[in-house]
Amino acid sequence: MENPSPARIEALRTEWTDQYVRANNHRPELKRFGDRVGRVVTVNWSGKALVDFSDGAWYDITASPLFLQKVDAAEGKAKYDSKVNSAQPIPEKQS
Repeated sequence: MENPSPARIEALRTEWTDQYVRANNHRPELKRFGDRVGRVVTVNWSGKALVDFSDGAWYDITASPLFLQKVDAAEGKAKYDSKVNSAQPIPEKQS
């Protein structure tokens, strides 16, 4: 599989970074995320969105509407807990 060009990666980053998303449940490998809302942290050089579902981990999911559904910002903010992620300087879980 060929990696996207640097220009394509930058376009994906512009489109997906900081978006609230849900994984498309019609794909068997994404059913484990259920109806949870996550936030795209960035898009890596393989064209995968790094998604934080507020569970202490980031997941790489192809940055495409076939794999991710964008969620309205108001709904995303209401359902996404930004304090429960692995990017905190001192996560509350590690007291």
